[in-house]
Amino acid sequence: MQPSGPASPRAARPLPGPRLTGLGGGLFCAAAMLVFGLLDLALFGASRTVYGALFLPACALTACWVRGVDLLTAPIVVPIAFAVGLPTVADGGDGFTGALTGFVTALATEAGWLYGGTLVTGTIVLVRRIRLVRRRVAAREGRAPA
Repeated sequence: MQPSGPASPRAARPLPGPRLTGLGGGLFCAAAMLVFGLLDLALFGASRTVYGALFLPACALTACWVRGVDLLTAPIVVPIAFAVGLPTVADGGDGFTGALTGFVTALATEAGWLYGGTLVTGTIVLVRRIRLVRRRVAAREGRAPA
């Protein structure tokens, strides 16, 4: 029979979210976009709209999971990650020149998704940074954070 005392403090706390370094956040987002691009190619026949829509949650997760000290890297790495997976859904011609033309065209026509995902990331990072600074100021002043 187990004692019916209070649960340990460790058992009561929720599990923390992943905390990625700036490089880890970039690798996560790039790998996610590559996988999303390949899934999009296999399931939807390279729909750039589906690819762009899947970019938004990848951006949000990257912004939420990056460590506090690496917050400023998240808005930088998400556009790079967008470009990593884009060749899987870009319409390319024959050879290097055709593939490059298809990539640049896809990048230009899907810029709205790119800007939207970067805006989502920047907003989440900005809110997290403000909360982090407020907690530091509150701790410095010796009061509980708001």
